[in-house]
Amino acid sequence: MAEGSLNFFSLLFLGFFLGMRHATDADHVVAIATIVSRERSLHSAALIGAAWGIGHTITVMAVGIAIIFGGVIIPPRLGLSMEFAVGIMLVLLGVLTLTGMGRVFGTARAPPVHDHVHAHGDYVHRHPHGHGPDDHGHASDRTPLARLDHSWLGSLPPYHWLRPFVVGLVHGLAGSAAIALMVLTIIRDPSLAIGYLLLFGVGTVGGMMLTTVVLSTPFAFTSINLPRINWQLSVASGLISFVFGLFLIYDIGFADGGLFTANPTWAAH
Repeated sequence: MAEGSLNFFSLLFLGFFLGMRHATDADHVVAIATIVSRERSLHSAALIGAAWGIGHTITVMAVGIAIIFGGVIIPPRLGLSMEFAVGIMLVLLGVLTLTGMGRVFGTARAPPVHDHVHAHGDYVHRHPHGHGPDDHGHASDRTPLARLDHSWLGSLPPYHWLRPFVVGLVHGLAGSAAIALMVLTIIRDPSLAIGYLLLFGVGTVGGMMLTTVVLSTPFAFTSINLPRINWQLSVASGLISFVFGLFLIYDIGFADGGLFTANPTWAAH
C-alpha cells in the first residue's frame, strides 16, 4: 500500500517538475519575452505568465482527455501542423513588436527637433521629436498597440491578459499531443493520468510566472531609468522572435519535420 502511494505521489511530482521545465522551452521563452517587453510592472508580468500557463494547460487537458478517454490518435501531419502554427505565431509576435518600435529613422529634421525615445503607455519607441505643438510626429493614440487599446477590446477587463492566454493556447497545441501520448504509455489509470496532467499544468503556470518575472526585470528597470536601452531590448526581443519563428517554420515545414514533404516525421519531444 505504501509503495503504491509512493508511486502515485512520485508520478504527480514528476508531472509538476516536467511542467516547470516545459515552461522554459526555447519557443515558450522567446514568445513570452516578446510579450513582456512592454511591461513596466513585475506583478503584471507574473500575471501574464499565469495567463500563458492557463491557456497552455487548457489545451493540454483538452487533448489529453481526448486521447485518454476517446482513444484519439494524432497523425504526424496534424502534429507537425500544430508545431508549425507556433512558428507562424512567433513571426507575427516579432513583426508586431518591431512595427511598434517606431518607423521614422533618418528623417530630415531641423532644430529644435531632436531624436527622442519615449513611451505611450506600453508602447516605447523613438522618432524625431520637438517641443512645439506640431513637432511630436504623431498623436499618442496613433500607435499600433494604442489602436488596439482604444478599440472595443480595450474596454474589456481581461483584454490585457488575452494575448498571452491565446499564445499559451497555441503552444499547448504544439506540445500537448506528445505529453498526452507519454501519459498513455506510462499511466494505465485514467484518474491518475488526469491528475498527472493537472500537476503538469500547475507546474507550467508556476514556471512561466517565474520566467516572466525574470525576463521582465530588465524591461521594467530600463523603462524608467534607461529608455533608450529599453527600446533596444524591445527591438532585440522582436528580432529574436521573428528569426526563431522563421527557423521553426523552415525546420518543421521542410527540414527535420518535413510537413510539406511526402514523408512527414513527427516525434514526441
